[in-house]
Amino acid sequence: MARGGKGGKKRQKKWPDGHIRQSQLITTFGPGSMVDLVDRAVIIGGLEHWGYGKASEGEVLDDPRLRRSLIPRLKALDPDLDLARESYFRKAPEGDNSDPYPNVGIRALEFPRWFVCQGCHRLASAIDAFETKRGRYRHQCGRNKSSHAVPVRFVAACKKGHITDWPWKAFAHLDREGGVCDRAELYLYEGGTGDFSKIRVQCKNCDSGQFMNKAMVGSLFDCKGHRPWLGGKAANEDCDQQLKLLVRTASNAYFSQVVTALRLPDPDPNPLQLRVREKKNWDVLKNAQGESMVQMFMQSIDFLREAFDGHSAADVFLAVKAERDAEAGQQSRPLRSAEFERITTSPLEQKGQIAPKDAQFAAYRVPAAHIDLPRGVSQLIVVPELREIRVQVSFSRFDSISANLQGEFDYEGRDVRPAPLTMPGGNQKWLPAAEVRGEGIFIQLDEDAVQAWENSKPVVERSKNLKDAALADGRGDFHGPRFYMLHSLSHLLMTAISLECGYSASALKERLYCNPPGLDEPPMAAILISTGTTGSEGTLGGLVEEGRRLRHHLREAWEMGRLCSNDPVCAAHDPSSEGSDRRTEGAACHGCLYIAECSCERFNRYLDRALVVPTIGNDPDIAFFKERPW
Repeated sequence: MARGGKGGKKRQKKWPDGHIRQSQLITTFGPGSMVDLVDRAVIIGGLEHWGYGKASEGEVLDDPRLRRSLIPRLKALDPDLDLARESYFRKAPEGDNSDPYPNVGIRALEFPRWFVCQGCHRLASAIDAFETKRGRYRHQCGRNKSSHAVPVRFVAACKKGHITDWPWKAFAHLDREGGVCDRAELYLYEGGTGDFSKIRVQCKNCDSGQFMNKAMVGSLFDCKGHRPWLGGKAANEDCDQQLKLLVRTASNAYFSQVVTALRLPDPDPNPLQLRVREKKNWDVLKNAQGESMVQMFMQSIDFLREAFDGHSAADVFLAVKAERDAEAGQQSRPLRSAEFERITTSPLEQKGQIAPKDAQFAAYRVPAAHIDLPRGVSQLIVVPELREIRVQVSFSRFDSISANLQGEFDYEGRDVRPAPLTMPGGNQKWLPAAEVRGEGIFIQLDEDAVQAWENSKPVVERSKNLKDAALADGRGDFHGPRFYMLHSLSHLLMTAISLECGYSASALKERLYCNPPGLDEPPMAAILISTGTTGSEGTLGGLVEEGRRLRHHLREAWEMGRLCSNDPVCAAHDPSSEGSDRRTEGAACHGCLYIAECSCERFNRYLDRALVVPTIGNDPDIAFFKERPW
């Protein structure tokens, strides 16, 4: 298709090579991820390659509270990373299928650049041995025969997220005296099973070769710090890591670090704060270092004297300091502690009460007289309106990075180093985001009952076993038995509720509020189960009403947790044993606790149903709900 242009000329439309949902661009297919197209493979470009069209920043999803939390995290990744004061969270650009425009959308860069001929198995870079025909690479296998070429499925990456083509020539000639031959001609032969020990790269010229299983052992090549998602050679950086073989489509090729926060409307600022924020006032006052300097400005500048007439220099300086702290990202409360306090102090629900129109957040405590709460549960709070903002901060390869109890990422002391989404020090002072609008139920457990349970001798012994196993796993994360119990209870409840609430199981999402006593913030033991999709299933209704049947759903969850289809093997699983391949789980498997990973905050890790309900072969005293809620 074409359209008319100036002087009668027609512009040929260039259709996009693929389509990705906007919400997926901050999770599975964010910057730095690899995507297979019909004819080739690409790597999603960094934020410099995201286009919104002329004079447009797309849909802005700013949230000051989350911004204050993320700035120190970005600085920990690279001191040159920062966020702007406005338009710092943006939804991914939305393309127009009926009128594609090259400046709108996300540019992807071809990667890997090495291809394999499907006819003769020739392995070479695209520019060396293949030609493009009708948008596809082809190889002339013989005088009268040509075949399609496909991207090789192996690449090289390191634990800092750098990625590059596997050094095929050097690898094939590892054992050859003198190194790579003068006229290297490589071929890749794959066995029928896909076993690495059967896949061989061979040089036809000198007959040197290697099986791919050798690439899995030891460190063969140094990483050169390539970051192709950010651009060309200028984006490379120094790296002290070794390259590791990575299968492009493997599940460990890309892990996005996404931080989420509920949209809690900030209190309306006072008139003095609003005046300080006015651009011409702020341009002068932002550099004030004390009350005396503010006093001098107010005396010498007419518009400042008029703007702050009746206010002392001390009050104005305090307002300036508060605005400066907010801009610098200084956060007074951790994300989930602030949300927990706001939700648990919500007003009591009145009969016939509905959430205000266009409310971003509305929560009501259900009066004890209106609901029969089971033992161990202190209160139920219904959340008929909520919005959750999700922001991708970085990504990693080979292994995921767990967030702390507040849902925030601490990068210090990690074996795997996350990679940024944009060039540090560049012009892109924003992060990709998505927003979920839905409803939820908030279940708060009795704090006294939880503390008595977690301090009991059987639970302490079980906790020691789980801790030893988790630390032996090498992740360095163990949040205590309280977290295991809350996480397992959340999975059981979501499974039970999804059968009756009208939402699919994958449309529900958990949000855990866990904080043991003795830490800086007050203790927390609560679960928020909400609709967790950015699609059409966000506000169908039904979840809030099912929350009022909490006792019924707890009974169903209790029955489901008692017996697993894999028992007694599942219930008897010892994560600390040498033969265990599930170091972060106790009694948990696909038959009982695992749910869709889009619904789980922790990739189905840190689960143990024996801490929730009595299970076969385990001491019933380690269960928080020892008896079925009647």
